[in-house]
Amino acid sequence: MKVVLIGVGQAGGKVTQSLAQFDYDMGFNAVRGALAVNTARADLQNLDIDTALIGQDRVKGHGVGGDNELGAQIMQENATEVLDELDGRITTEAEAIVVVAGLGGGTGSGGAPMLARELKRIYEKPVYVLGILPGRDEGGLYQANAGRSLKTAAREADSLLLVDNDAWRGSGDSVAAGFERVNDAISQRVGLLFASGEAVEGVGESVVDSSEIINTLRGGGIASIGYASAEASEDAGENVNTITSVTRNALLTSMSLPNAVKADSALLVVAGDPERLSRKGIERARRWVEDETGSMEVRGGDFPLGSDKVASLIVLSGVERSKRVNEFMDRAKEAANSQGATTDPDEFTNDELDGLF
Repeated sequence: MKVVLIGVGQAGGKVTQSLAQFDYDMGFNAVRGALAVNTARADLQNLDIDTALIGQDRVKGHGVGGDNELGAQIMQENATEVLDELDGRITTEAEAIVVVAGLGGGTGSGGAPMLARELKRIYEKPVYVLGILPGRDEGGLYQANAGRSLKTAAREADSLLLVDNDAWRGSGDSVAAGFERVNDAISQRVGLLFASGEAVEGVGESVVDSSEIINTLRGGGIASIGYASAEASEDAGENVNTITSVTRNALLTSMSLPNAVKADSALLVVAGDPERLSRKGIERARRWVEDETGSMEVRGGDFPLGSDKVASLIVLSGVERSKRVNEFMDRAKEAANSQGATTDPDEFTNDELDGLF
């Protein structure tokens, strides 16, 4: 899938750069443009991708201080400037636009949903938000911000691909190491998803293409992604159980939104050397995903890739009713109340959460 990436806020800029670098290093050529947008000048200075500073007349390049309503206002006021920066990047060959943001900070959580709305108004192609939830230890303001941003982004984007910061952090990681681990995990998983069907080595039996990804995410709402790999035998027939095993690991232990298994639709991509990929194993794994998710809409295929390993990449769409999302909304509501926010008692539930705008 050919995509254009737009990182909003500090985390969004860093993850966008990481995704672009992964795509370049792997030679996939799926990322056709990358831009980082922020209200804080300092957060843009160490990025190697193109950047755009917005809201200078309001915050003088110092950021919005965690105020996501101000972040949304500034993005709305500067939408034309951002779209001008994107001119020439979003060409007819781009199949989707991906807005990347941490949902806890001010610029990202407020600006990303607003930018998604503006992009959908202008372009007739899918606009996805890749949103990162703050960890439990990141403070009440971030939890409250993310609660409102999550609901707004899920409404405004064609799909919200959600990453729980706590899902991929190691238990002994420092804050910096934890963020780096999460960024690397996002780059690998989402980067491989974008590359599916773009740059392949060898000829697969049923190669996943962009339409499979778009159709899986077509239902909207919240999506998650998981990945696992293992050493593969040179004999494809011996990899039937290996493919099933890595698929189980991807779904049950490595999703970006843990414990969210039931889904409206799903996509299974099995990557590896075409000579080592078993069609029987892929089909068996696809049926297992169908049973586990309760979905009758599970697409599957292979991604030929020069490697001595076999890997499974899973995308679940329609997981917004999961226990994990409900638990986060409860945490966001508690955080807002602890700060003395005047909110409706049901504001942070899935159905009643007030949006940012």
